[in-house]
Amino acid sequence: MTIAVLSKSPSPTRLEGKFMGMLVCWILGLGSLVSWNSLMSIGDYYYALFPNYHPSRVLTLVYQPFALGTMAILAYNEAKVDTRKRNLAGYTLFTLSTLVLILLDLATSGKGGIGNYIGVCAIVGCFGVADALVQGGMVGDLAFMCPEFIQSFFAGLAASGALTSGLRLMTKAAFENSNNGLRKGVMLFLAISTFFEFLCILLYAFIFPKLPIVKHYRTKAAAEGSTTVAADLAAAGIGTQPIEKADNDAKQSQRLSTKQLFYQNIDYELDLYLIYVLTLSIFPGFLYENTGTHKLGSWYPLVLIAMYNVWDLIARYIPLIEKIKLKSRKGLMIATLSRFLLIPCFYFTAKYGDQGWMIFLVSFLGLTNGYLTVCVMTAAPQGYKGPEQNALGNLLVLFLLGGIFSGVALDWLWIIGNGKF
Repeated sequence: MTIAVLSKSPSPTRLEGKFMGMLVCWILGLGSLVSWNSLMSIGDYYYALFPNYHPSRVLTLVYQPFALGTMAILAYNEAKVDTRKRNLAGYTLFTLSTLVLILLDLATSGKGGIGNYIGVCAIVGCFGVADALVQGGMVGDLAFMCPEFIQSFFAGLAASGALTSGLRLMTKAAFENSNNGLRKGVMLFLAISTFFEFLCILLYAFIFPKLPIVKHYRTKAAAEGSTTVAADLAAAGIGTQPIEKADNDAKQSQRLSTKQLFYQNIDYELDLYLIYVLTLSIFPGFLYENTGTHKLGSWYPLVLIAMYNVWDLIARYIPLIEKIKLKSRKGLMIATLSRFLLIPCFYFTAKYGDQGWMIFLVSFLGLTNGYLTVCVMTAAPQGYKGPEQNALGNLLVLFLLGGIFSGVALDWLWIIGNGKF
């Protein structure tokens, strides 16, 4: 069988909209995690409402089974799922869930109690489902496009953390001395997050599919047998003929199976799993509950969260410099395993170190997390056909979410070991 190969110098019309595509991918990445990062950034508010329920740890633990379970189902059935409907459903669910979080607080007048806490947990479960819909769908979609798109998307994911941390610090400062200031800052903060989610719906539905470069890559993926892009092509005014669909069915049967892709990329999948096992075993629960009391007072955990998010964002742009981008599969694995040396570093710094050392460690945690994530995500899909890249993208996100879930579970060992459970 012969496979048509695109010219190395595609016509300018095919590449039109690349910068706009990168910008939209960045915003879509931001929207994929802005709700969750908002929840993490207002952790001080939930600790004030629910001081005995370990909110940063419990909410993260509630979120992850929904995200992981939904992602597992979607990864298994990725070839049958319409990417456009999947992503729009995810962004819509994010928007509605964040709005309901505001309405719940208004309805209960910002009071604590187990009923309110269960309501917050239910909304967090919806965030988990939305995360699986969007993150797997977007990574699978962008995996068969240019690497800059997936890099921009993951930079946007990190930017959501940096942006929410910055906004949280500003709203805390603005309302700190006013009556009920903490709650007012949180409400304004969540309203801004809801706006960003709604913006993502509009961008994905009406702007992104019509960019020439996006139409080019999706048409190419469809020609290689992908059936998940049909609705997006239709939204861009490109139809698929019945004969082409029959031909695509034949090509789809000739692609590597999900099982084959799993075994061929087991090291990349383990990399992502281990990267996020380590990160989430420390961030955010350990930073809120196990770093002690320092001169920064109530600002201390917020500063730590902000430093992690800022360096995570910066690190996701470093792989754009080809000379310092890590491409070796063995090198990626060694770097990933080396990060586990941070565990004793955090333990002894929390016990004996000053706040300056903790800020440095948190910054390094964010730096390595962002850098290695982008290196793995941009290297893994290379050399595969469109449908295979989509399937692999979903597999990679499944392992990423699996790592997050495991890290969140292991995070409880910090407080069990301290006898504070």
